Order: sequence, then structure tokens, then C-alpha cells
Amino acid sequence: MVVNACDPRLNPSIFAAAFDAGCHYIDMAMTLSEPHPERPYEEPGVMLGAAQFDASARWEERGLLALVGMGVEPGLSDVFARYAADHLFSEIDEVGVRDGSDLVIDGYDFAPTFSVWTTIEECLNPPLVWERDRGFFTTRPFSEPETFVFPAGIGAIECVNVEHEEVLLIPRAVTCRRVTFKYGLGDEFVEVLQTLAKTGLASTKPVRVRGVEVSPRDVVAAVLPDPARLGDRMHGRTCAGTWVTGTGVDGRPREVYLYHVSDNAETMAKHHAQAVVWQTAINPVVALELLASGVWQGAGVRGPEAFDAVPFLDRLRERGEEWHVDER
Repeated sequence: MVVNACDPRLNPSIFAAAFDAGCHYIDMAMTLSEPHPERPYEEPGVMLGAAQFDASARWEERGLLALVGMGVEPGLSDVFARYAADHLFSEIDEVGVRDGSDLVIDGYDFAPTFSVWTTIEECLNPPLVWERDRGFFTTRPFSEPETFVFPAGIGAIECVNVEHEEVLLIPRAVTCRRVTFKYGLGDEFVEVLQTLAKTGLASTKPVRVRGVEVSPRDVVAAVLPDPARLGDRMHGRTCAGTWVTGTGVDGRPREVYLYHVSDNAETMAKHHAQAVVWQTAINPVVALELLASGVWQGAGVRGPEAFDAVPFLDRLRERGEEWHVDER
């Protein structure tokens, strides 16, 4: 088994190496997208994970499984969607992944809590939306703002569209009418990202500076703090979850938010890892246990939503990670 916890820029080579070596494979983020060359805010170009799904038949023929997007978002969020479809709803209107936090980092005005490079990539790319009657389409970054009330005292946060894998993964296994991903970034965070885009500092195209070729985005990532080392300066909680609306199994309208909260004080005390890192890392560990025991089985390129959610969620609780269903 190859576990790819690297930057998604490295996915193509690691994914191919696993196949060539005859190994099963897990990652936490899929191969990168490319915007449509002419209509980037209307139509998708090359979608996230396209190269991986294109290889699915070859993986299946060799009896190999590539479990893609098995972090927290994507990952646990997809498991929540599958659980809702199998156990809470008879018909689903919308599956909306919603992420928000009240994390504060002492000493920094701007410090992403996970990969700086990836934060810029997914937030400034055209967000992807899926609708049953329309298929996949894109919008402008930070579009369709909405106020979402997060549980556990985090409260109301404005969330906006952001490009994310769940939008292309969930419709593959969950019958619904619409799938979205929205992130509670905050006005200041959005303004910084927009400034990076306007000034060219978000660009990955190398420029020559004093005789040296450098990528502006790599420079930004280098001058910002390493997210993995922010735990002792971080306070608060982060919430990852999946909001689902539709008709419940009793035939009545239903709206729920399935979620997991990670408290930085707890994760640092128990695991010596900051909250976002821990919340991401625990999910591939649980998936590995299910695959090793044969509870989850399969071949080809598949997302977490393709598997039975109950064993995963039970194992998560056994590891002390509580998840909840908030009726709304």
C-alpha cells in the first residue's frame, strides 16, 4: 500500500509508481485541475482527479485499488454523504460540504492552517458545482456567499464557493440533485488571496529575479509560516461537515449537518499535532485499518463515498473521534 500524503503536484508520479509496482494506493487530495481556456467561470476544463479516474479501468484489471481523496475534506465529508444517503434520507436534494472554524494563530495576521500552496490553488481556481439537470459547471472564486451556523459554539460564518474534490466525487455514488463545497474563509483571508491574484504573486509561472528563476507562489509559501508547526500558537476549533437536505426516511422534509470538530488544545495535548493536521490525518489511518481487515474491498479508482460508511464511522469513534448529526 502506498500512502500519498504529499502535495497534490506530486500525485501523477506517485500514483503511476504505485501502479507500476503493483501496490494499492491512498491519497488525501486528487490531481490538480486546469481552468477552461475560454470560459473558466462557466465550464470546467480539466477537472480535479481526471487523470486518476481515466486510469480506473487499468487499475481494476490488475485488481488494484486507488482510494482517492481520503482525508477529511475530501474524505470524511464523503463518508458523511454516503451515511446520509443510506440511513437518513429517502431522497436527497442537496449535499453541501461546509467547513468553518474559530481558529486564531498568535503572532500572525495571515497564516493558512494547511498547505499554503494548495490553499492558494483551490481558493483562486474556478469553483466547481454539480447539478443533476445541468452537470458540472464553474463560478467565480468566492461566489454565492451564505451564512452557515457551525455547531460546538463556533457560530455563524460566511461561507463561499471553493474548488474541491467532493463536488466530483459524491455524485458518483450518492443520488442527489446538487453538490457544493463552501468554505468559511473570512473577509480578510479572501482579501489577501485576491491581492495575491491581482499582483501576480499567486502565479506558478517562474519569473526571473536577479538571474534566478522563481515561482511567485513558491516565494509566498516560503515566507509564510509552516502550517504543521503552528500548533503551539493556535487556539480554537475547526469543524468539517456535510449538510444534507431532502426527504427523510419517514417521508418528511429533513435537513441535517453531519460533522466532526477538532479542538486544537486537545489535539496538541493528545497527539502533538495541530487541529487541522490531526483532523486530516486520522481518516486515512481508519481507511487503512478497514482495507487491511477486508471490511472495505474494491478495485479501480474510487472515492470514500463508494464504501459502506458505518464501519468507518464506528472505527472513528473507537479511536475517540466523535462525530455528530445536527438536526436543523
